This record gives sequence, structure tokens and C-alpha cells, in this order.
Amino acid sequence: RARANLPAMDWFFTQAKCADATPTGAPLGTPPGAAVSAVDPAAKKKTDFLDLPTPVKYEELQREIMMSLKADHFEGGRFDFNKQLNQKFFLSHSVFMGSIEVPAQGNQIIKIPNATYEFGANVVDANYMLVGRALTDGRVSGRLKYDFSDALSAKLQTSKEPGFSQVMVDLDYKGLDSQAQIKLGNGSFYGVNYLQSVSDTLSLGGEGFWLGGQKKSGVGFAARYADDKTVATGQVATTGLVSLTYTAKVSEKAMLASDFMWNWNARQAQASVGYDYILRQSRLRGRVDNNGVVSAFLEERLNAGFTLTFSAEIDHANKNHKFGFGMTVGE
Repeated sequence: RARANLPAMDWFFTQAKCADATPTGAPLGTPPGAAVSAVDPAAKKKTDFLDLPTPVKYEELQREIMMSLKADHFEGGRFDFNKQLNQKFFLSHSVFMGSIEVPAQGNQIIKIPNATYEFGANVVDANYMLVGRALTDGRVSGRLKYDFSDALSAKLQTSKEPGFSQVMVDLDYKGLDSQAQIKLGNGSFYGVNYLQSVSDTLSLGGEGFWLGGQKKSGVGFAARYADDKTVATGQVATTGLVSLTYTAKVSEKAMLASDFMWNWNARQAQASVGYDYILRQSRLRGRVDNNGVVSAFLEERLNAGFTLTFSAEIDHANKNHKFGFGMTVGE
């Protein structure tokens, strides 16, 4: 990952010194040339192109931003209960009492009360994972992931709701310094992406897709830079989207994040900044965007197997305020 400004300043002052001057702190009697040569190898670390790190998956290119800025905000009340039956089988129950937003004239939004119950079953093993969900409003989803080896895995995702269904198959390849994926879906959807490490901190890649049902295609390119303190990503696609993200770790507990997205076809831009603060038993996330929407999300772990969640989002421009309270029991 990239170095911070302090090492860059150290390099500047090291280069400013005379080549035959003994650096500060060197033992008396040390030959000047020997002292300089002892500093140079540490200041210049060469990249071993035969031993590059494995990059993240292309679809996880912005995972730090998704974790910090894209919290699961909700309105109303939510209760989750998770039960482990054995080492491989888990059950989950979720009750949500909130509202559905329906756009009205102007910027007004009408909220209709709504309540749902979700039942989930999960099977987790060393080589495979099965996840299923069923809701009282008719939505059903399932996911299967199987690892053929350390380098090759497959994933099947299905979802069904009134008037719509979707099936997606992913085939993932994990190399020593690269990641690749092939995607197949209903509606004659075909996609491929690839991400390659080119140095210890930089990875480059691209993607392409074809949607036969709508006769649409697209190509995109991406770059990701990651070091011990910062993560920066950039993406551009022929569909008209440009995306930039940046996260900085300012301490062991705090992280700052920002993102920018521009759609040149619609001539619209979105930007937001936020923070992610992790304490011993709680996590606080917040953000504000260019539309003036301010949000906060707090997770408080009271003890093992019991977590409280508070969600708030205020949109002054559209007079749309959301407040939620949640409780999770079980791991």
C-alpha cells in the first residue's frame, strides 16, 4: 500500500544531505559511504513482480466504501433472531414493521405501513454454503456456493418475486496475483471481469457484459490502489458511469470515506463523505451527500448474542425523515 507523507519528507531530507555526510544517529567512526548505503536499501523497497499479492474480486472493488458509507438504513422496527442447531446448520427469523414509500406529485413521498416476516435457513461446510430466504410478501431467494479447489469456485443465485424472477451463475478463478469471473444469467446475460495486481499496492482490470434480451452491451475499466492507510478506486464504463472512491484510516478505530459518481449521459453527479468509527462494543457510521441527506447508523453490542441497532436518515429537501430501531438476538 502507498506510503504516507511522512516517509516522503524523510526521503526528501535524506536526498538533500551530502553524499559523504554521516546520517544523524550513526555510530562514531562509521565510514560515510557505509552509513549512506545502510539507509538506501530501507528507503527503496523494490517490487517483486514474481510475488505480487492477490487482489480482491472485481465486484468487491469498492468493499471498503460499501461497508463505511452504504449502511443498511431502515425505517420502523426490526427484530432478528438467529439460532444455531449444529456446527453446520443455522436458522434465522426476522420481523420488520415499517413502511413502503410511494412517489407522489412533486417531491412528496407517501408512506404506506407494511410488515413482513422472513424465514432463513443456512448450511455452511468447508467446501460449500447454502442460503435460503422466504418472505410473507411472496419473495423467495436462494444461493449456493461451492469451492472445487482453492483456485476455482462456483456460485448460483436465484430470486423470485411477484412478476419477476432472476437466475445468475458465477464461475470464479483465483490466481496467485489475479482474479477472474464469468457470469451467466437469464435474459441472455453474459459477463466477464478480470483484475490483475501490477505492484504491491496497485491492481488494474476490466469487465464486459452483453444483455441479449435488450440488445445492450458495455465495457468498463477499473483501478484500485491500497496500502496500510488508504484505499482509492476508479471505474469508468461505456454505459456512461464514472465512479471514484477514497477511504483513509486515520487511527485504529476511525476511518474517513468519500465517493463520487457521474453519469455523463444524464449529466448527473452524486457525491458523499462519511466516517466509520469502531469501538470495543459498538460501531458508528455516518454520511452526508450533495443533496443534503444526513444519515447515521449505530450498532451497539450489549453482550454476547445481543445487539441493538439505531438508524436515522434526514432528507430536508424532500421532507423525508427515517428513523429505525432494531434488535438482534443470537450470533
